[in-house]
Amino acid sequence: MIDIIQALQQRNPTLGPYVLVLRADSRARDTSDPTRLTPEAEAWLAEKAPGAKFSQETVLLAPYPGGMPAERQVAVMAFADARHLAAFATHWTADPEPEDTASEVAEGSGPEGRS
Repeated sequence: MIDIIQALQQRNPTLGPYVLVLRADSRARDTSDPTRLTPEAEAWLAEKAPGAKFSQETVLLAPYPGGMPAERQVAVMAFADARHLAAFATHWTADPEPEDTASEVAEGSGPEGRS
């Protein structure tokens, strides 16, 4: 992953030092148009990471070590501050906890509450 980030930064220096490549299944990406972020992600960024930029970038990637590199388009988030990158990654790239599990914990119906 570090090689991809370095290649992106060399190809587009305006991205800056704090760059994150989003997976195709990222919750922050709009499922109907993956070249855009969800409205929720855009609102989150406006409030918590002003100045963050979302873009589609092209990079040469080998499918495996020693493989023939090919151009591939990736979704990229660029941040002005490392704290913004960390907050975004924590909020938008972690798997959400299932609601059933969260409500069970909140209601105290964990293993110690069962007979």
